[in-house]
This record gives sequence, structure tokens and C-alpha cells, in this order.
Amino acid sequence: MHVFLETERLVLRPFTDADADHLHALDNDPEVMRFINGGKPASRETIQGQTLPRLLHDYPCFGTRGYWAAEEKSTGTFLGWFEFRPLDEHSAAVVELGYRLNKATWGKGYAAEGSRALISKGFTDLGVERITANTMAVNTRSRRVMEKAGLLFLRNFTGDWPEAIEGSEHGEVEYDLTRTDWEQRR
Repeated sequence: MHVFLETERLVLRPFTDADADHLHALDNDPEVMRFINGGKPASRETIQGQTLPRLLHDYPCFGTRGYWAAEEKSTGTFLGWFEFRPLDEHSAAVVELGYRLNKATWGKGYAAEGSRALISKGFTDLGVERITANTMAVNTRSRRVMEKAGLLFLRNFTGDWPEAIEGSEHGEVEYDLTRTDWEQRR
């Protein structure tokens, strides 16, 4: 298994087709998907035809992928995934940070730990200049992870939701962190 990044408790590795069952279970937990699509389940066909191809995509500017399966280092248990994807496939200057973890992992610091490690790798090894992350304004757990990872609140905005879900009327929030700000805090 190729390891992209390790932390004290996590291993981030590339996705494979063999992860379909893990992704299906993750995307079928209504609480995990609450702020993504209102908690609607995903079919196996959606996982195979849409989700996996997105997660398996290589980005030319990185020479690698932008989504990483997260496993617990000590047990190899699939925990979910992290996104660290360039907004422009051909430029590593600005990347989006994201995460989707199993409900059983919530509150244990895995999301902040993985996010901090990706931020460090991005600024030190991948040529990233700015990291951005967003969520629904009412998603206080995700907002707290962004803050613990060192991102700063940038703005509120209203996204174009294809289908409104509970809480979307409050809009979304964007957080960011520049290389300069990150270096000044170290």
C-alpha cells in the first residue's frame, strides 16, 4: 500500500476500487451526509459511477490525487476521507481542504489532525499558497475543525444549492489560510 501521509494516529492513502463498500457505508449514514445532501443515501451505482472516479482522479499540478482514504494507523480501520484538491487542475496555488469521516470517529480529533498534516504538507512540499474550506454556516462541528486546523474565517456567502436542505437558508461559510499566515504562526 502506498502511503501519502502519516500522522500520529492516521494513514492517508490513495483510494482504490476496493474502497467501494467503505464509501457506500459512509455515504449512507444520514448523520454523516446531513450537511452534504440532507442525509439522503447513495446507491452503489452512484458510488461506482460518480464518487469513485472523482476520488481516483490524479491532478497534473500535484502529480498525485486530491482525495485520500483515511485509516486508523494502529488497526487499519477505514475512517473516511480527506480532500486536498487544487481548485485549478494545473495550478497547486489554491487547494480546497475537506473531510468526511465515520460518525464513530467524531469528537476524537481525527479531522483536525489529518487537516493540519495536509496543510503542512501542502505548504512545505506541494507548492500551495492558499488553502480554502467551506461548509454550511450551521455546521458547527466542521467549522470547529477548520479553526482547530488553523484556518481563519473569511466570509459568509450564499451557495447555489440544487436542492435546499435544512439549514441551507443560513448560507455557507468560507475559511482560509495562506502560506504567509501559516509561516508567521510557526
